[in-house]
Amino acid sequence: MLYTTKGIVIHHFKYAEKSVIAKIYTEKFGLLSFILNGVRNAKSKNKAVYLQSLSLVEINFFYKEKKGLQQVKDIRLTIPYATIPFNINKSTIAFFIAEILYKSIKEEESNVKLFDFLYHAFQFLDLQDTNYSNFHLVFLAQFCKKLGFFPQTSNLSSNANLHFALQDGCFVNHQPLHQPHISPPISFLFLTILQTSFDTSINLKIDALQRKLLLTNFLDYYNLHLSNFDNLKTVTILEEILN
Repeated sequence: MLYTTKGIVIHHFKYAEKSVIAKIYTEKFGLLSFILNGVRNAKSKNKAVYLQSLSLVEINFFYKEKKGLQQVKDIRLTIPYATIPFNINKSTIAFFIAEILYKSIKEEESNVKLFDFLYHAFQFLDLQDTNYSNFHLVFLAQFCKKLGFFPQTSNLSSNANLHFALQDGCFVNHQPLHQPHISPPISFLFLTILQTSFDTSINLKIDALQRKLLLTNFLDYYNLHLSNFDNLKTVTILEEILN
């Protein structure tokens, strides 16, 4: 049956001579793999642009349940980005987040709340003129809430001496002895990020070293709570570009 759904491009790779296989997180069906035939020939090369990391697209396709590859009839951009493809900092953040999604999202079922969160988060990044160097940290904080392992942060804002236990996912008054943890003062910045929205992220004051440490802490936290979440290829590039 023919369906139309919005989607977010996560990953793609070349297939055969002129085709592409793309993993796209869709609004109606969750994560699906699509084959796009002929998009690498001269007549269809403009469609290859639609497959850039985090592109917001609309797909018309023949959905077949339990089939590995879905056949695309047509694909188009729904909201073309104005800055992400042309700004090296933003495009690097987009590559990094696309890899995070590739490692994190596995389910082939609709999750409208997660889809809407992602759809609007990337539009926010595209429209933000300044102070977006910490966007990826705030994204990681908000994304783990959607994945179900967001730490408890209530009634902690006034305490700058807490440690964060990565395995248990909680802040404690003492240094954990038998699990990885984040110590003050970075733990307080970690808490600050957890309590920051995209709208208020422009007010964050974090230097390059702190940003690097926080990214490492967030990735360690994800690695402890998600399976096969390691060997990220975009981290080094992201740190070089932003720092």
